[in-house]
Amino acid sequence: QVQLVESGGGLVQAGGSLRLSCAASGRTFSRYAMGWFRQAPGKEREFVSAIDWTVTRTYYVDSVKGRFTISRDNAKNTVYLQMNDLKPEDTAVYYCAAGGSSYSAAGQTEGQYAYWGQGTQVTVSA
Repeated sequence: QVQLVESGGGLVQAGGSLRLSCAASGRTFSRYAMGWFRQAPGKEREFVSAIDWTVTRTYYVDSVKGRFTISRDNAKNTVYLQMNDLKPEDTAVYYCAAGGSSYSAAGQTEGQYAYWGQGTQVTVSA
């Protein structure tokens, strides 16, 4: 059973930073792509960032490019999302997701991920 546990969310002022963490358990973490999605109130869940199992390829939605950085520490079975220069429009529940197939490229759609965390709230005040 794969489990994903996010942490690091909170309330921050615009321009501030947060680092989200997602600890994974239940299988060989290093073989799978990992992603971050978010869902703002009244909106559908959207892709934010992903990193493939090789660690060399990362992907970002245009709205966070240059501000967010995804990384992973396979020794700790953890993926991170460093969020800098946060804006009020970044306010959302952020979800960690794990790919379902080993050695597959990281995807940008929900259907490419088989496991999800419970989410962590990020609130950015103006």
